[in-house]
Amino acid sequence: MTTDHLATNPITRRVNEFATRVHRVQERQLYLYLEPVEALRGPRVTIAGRSVLLGASYSYLGLLGHPEIEAAANAAVAQYGTGTHGVRLLAGNTDLHDRLERRIATFIGADTAVVYSSGYVANVAAITTLVGRGDVVVCDKLDHASIIDGCLLSGARLVRVPHNNIAAVDHALAEAPAGAGTLVVADAVFSMDGDVIDLPALVDVCQRRQAWLMVDESHSLGVLGSDGRGIESHFGLRGTIDIKMSSLSKSIPSVGGYIAGRAELSALLKHTSRAFVFSAALPPGSAAACLAAFDLLEREPQRVERLRQNYLSLRSGLRAGGLEVRDDPTAIVPVITGNDDAALTMARRLFDRGVFIPPIVSPAVPPHTSRLRVTVTAAHSAADVDEIIKTVIATWHEVAPVFAHTEIAR
Repeated sequence: MTTDHLATNPITRRVNEFATRVHRVQERQLYLYLEPVEALRGPRVTIAGRSVLLGASYSYLGLLGHPEIEAAANAAVAQYGTGTHGVRLLAGNTDLHDRLERRIATFIGADTAVVYSSGYVANVAAITTLVGRGDVVVCDKLDHASIIDGCLLSGARLVRVPHNNIAAVDHALAEAPAGAGTLVVADAVFSMDGDVIDLPALVDVCQRRQAWLMVDESHSLGVLGSDGRGIESHFGLRGTIDIKMSSLSKSIPSVGGYIAGRAELSALLKHTSRAFVFSAALPPGSAAACLAAFDLLEREPQRVERLRQNYLSLRSGLRAGGLEVRDDPTAIVPVITGNDDAALTMARRLFDRGVFIPPIVSPAVPPHTSRLRVTVTAAHSAADVDEIIKTVIATWHEVAPVFAHTEIAR
């Protein structure tokens, strides 16, 4: 089949331009995306037969591959099979899904929870269900893409405020038309920068302005709070967030996402959110893995402390080596290169030295803010963390002078 009729269509130009960009990076052997991992063993992965230390994992508590979790998933497949009979609202619901939702609600301190097939879907589903035309939704300019997409798809008037600027949130709510529904959505921990939202100030504004508050805890569940219960625990503000969201593929090593809050919210979402009503249920093995992971998190809070010690060591070690990194209480430590080529080059040299940290470049982040997003987990030993620190520092001091004329390190 020929595509000559598409030659003058602007879509063709966009497709071809991006394909060319990818091809050029591949030609220079700097492409480190979509690497096929052949095996996982703790903080190490095998790629092309070679074991490398992973410095970009989301398995913050080191639960990926835990024997109890794998046993629970296998038992669920044996009992229920690999899938369900369809959407949960009709024939696809199991007692396992109900148990998981009750377990989530109990752990995070909510009345009920609703589980979706992914964290991305959970955000889009909740926002598009709660607000629409005539309403106002306010979000941080650095919120996750799924939040932004949910806001755009909702049809509500979207107000994007400067990062962590609570005064701007207050102003946006004050300007909302009378009678409009108002929703504020923010990440607890911002996925590209690793900093934390100012929850006390945000709660105060939302309560004064009578706005609903939704917080994405995908990178704070299992990380913030001495018990790993997230940002409310971190700030000592239990019960102040109206809608709690998280993925189930980071500290919880499975797949899916949830929305938690009051019972009335659950009833609305389960009967009207399109991603719940028209999407198949979470596979039983995945649901069982989530259940087992929450049990382990509650039983072994020392994992949270081990993670904290590791990211504190990572941050202090990188600073001692001359890198500018923030002092945030999270496992995400961005090393800003500014220039795409600097990030791509650093990532390749790190990989060649046995440390795998894929580069983050535009459009995933704004132009001139490319970076390596370094993470450690509870599964990393002190020696592993030290190896990551030394390798990143050595590589940085090699690459930085070459790109000194760019925005690197600024």
